[in-house]
Order: sequence, then C-alpha cells, then structure tokens
Amino acid sequence: MPTYEYSAENASKSCPFCQQGFDYAQRLDDAPLARCPRCCAPVRKRISLPAIGRSRSGLDDRARHAGFKKLKKIGRGEYEQQY
Repeated sequence: MPTYEYSAENASKSCPFCQQGFDYAQRLDDAPLARCPRCCAPVRKRISLPAIGRSRSGLDDRARHAGFKKLKKIGRGEYEQQY
C-alpha cells in the first residue's frame, strides 16, 4: 500500500501534527484525504519522492556469501568463473 504525504493548508488553523506534515497509507483507489485525522483542518497532498531502498552490500557480495557462482562469458560456449 503506498504512503502519501499530507500537510495543513493553513498552518495557523491546524494542529502541530498536520502543520509539520504527516504520512498516511492508503490504497491507490482511495480518495485523497481532505481533512486532518486529528484536528479536522483542511489538508492537501504534498508531492514527494518515492522511497527506493538499496542494499549497502552489493549483490555480488551477498551471492558469493550464499554460495552462488558467477560466470562470465568469454567466448562461444566458454565461461570463466568469477567467484
């Protein structure tokens, strides 16, 4: 389920929760929130970057540790074992 960011439309008429912004998980087909879930002040959806995680250790390191072998093609029907 995607997470959307919302913030108060008018910071002077809202609670601290929606003044600083909040994340809200909802389905793709759900309508966007119109009001803060805590104080009922009007909120708007903020544009945000998607969260894309990357592993600190590379795929090669994890594969080697798990016992996999990496082969590199060096010619027609010939492969060289990398690890």
